Amino acid sequence: NTYSVYLGDHMLNQLKTVVLLGLLSGVLLAVGWLLGGFNGLTIGLIFAIVMNFGSYWFSDKFVLMVYRAKKVSKKDYPELVSIVKEVAHLAQIPMPQVYIVPSEQSNAFATGRNPKHAVVACTEGIMKLLSKDELRGVIAHEMAHIKNRDILIQTIAATIAAVISYVGFIARWGAIFGGFGNRDRDGGNILQFLVLAIITPLIATIIRLAISRSREYLADETGAGFIKNPQALASALAKLHNSSHHNKMKLGSEATSSLFIINPFTSKNLFALLSTHPPMEERIKRLKHMKF
Repeated sequence: NTYSVYLGDHMLNQLKTVVLLGLLSGVLLAVGWLLGGFNGLTIGLIFAIVMNFGSYWFSDKFVLMVYRAKKVSKKDYPELVSIVKEVAHLAQIPMPQVYIVPSEQSNAFATGRNPKHAVVACTEGIMKLLSKDELRGVIAHEMAHIKNRDILIQTIAATIAAVISYVGFIARWGAIFGGFGNRDRDGGNILQFLVLAIITPLIATIIRLAISRSREYLADETGAGFIKNPQALASALAKLHNSSHHNKMKLGSEATSSLFIINPFTSKNLFALLSTHPPMEERIKRLKHMKF
């Protein structure tokens, strides 16, 4: 029964992602229409496709460079590489390359355009903090992101949101320089400005972050299923969360925070809708209720 509940939650999270991506795409279509009918719509779609292509092929190299990650072998980190190999076998995916990030913060992330070109990166801090079973739980979480193709999904969501935000930026500058005509006499133009410049970028951001949180829940569930040990991942998350208050990430950018197993830059967010990760208490609670 418990496993059936897990499968139900798994399917629900997958469905939630499809619905949210559909909503985000719908917002983009609406923005294109408001910007200029079919012509504006076409321009928005072309722009999104080009940005998606670039992000899909090159984002992993950029992220690894930003975090100064170094590729390691079994000779350098025998336990870590062995765990990655073991979990990759359980997940039935090719073994990813293994990287180490020179940071004392305890964290990890996965990147790469598909399972054949994937990377798992761990910080130096996480290697010191977690037990072997807890580290296996974290690696399983990252393998789940790879298996579920979350890097591609997040790239698509981020790209669409970026296009919408870019249109909002153009609309705001257009308003400053009179690009929306005489708004005092044209109520339609005022409404169009509000939608393009303020409302749609905010909606796009909220939807993108909701997708990010949904995929984190899914990766927790999928990863725990790989190793049949949800308690190990729950214990690891509790340690990572407590440790994040003491060691801040000094590398990278908040724009990449959704890649990590916990947010590397903020320990709390007062606005749940604007958080890249679900509440830690809820993640741990869900894992503790899982049984295999």
